[in-house]
Amino acid sequence: MDDKVQKAYEVANYMTTLANQKSILKQEFKQNLVYFFQGHTFQVSKDLITFVKTLIDLKQDTDVVLIDDNDLPIKIKNLNVFLEDILNQYFMAVNSYQTKYQQLKLSRKVESLVQL
Repeated sequence: MDDKVQKAYEVANYMTTLANQKSILKQEFKQNLVYFFQGHTFQVSKDLITFVKTLIDLKQDTDVVLIDDNDLPIKIKNLNVFLEDILNQYFMAVNSYQTKYQQLKLSRKVESLVQL
């Protein structure tokens, strides 16, 4: 095979693998944002964090009913604890995503991309 064709093939293979790995990292990040609380499921988002923080700021921090991701109501006895938990879940997911993304950016060969 011609050197230019071989090089083009390697670059195309690298770019495809890189795009696939980025997609996998993003899906993993979204999965890490799922928070289970008393049999209910919440997708932790900035919106959820802001909403809970607003309720706390308005002194609505005890016996608040929220709707989970399955459209089921849940009474939360202490929003301060709930907020702390979802913040921890959010930052754990974001920090893991950032660490793995940095490793991905430093990988210059297909083999090193696949190993991540």
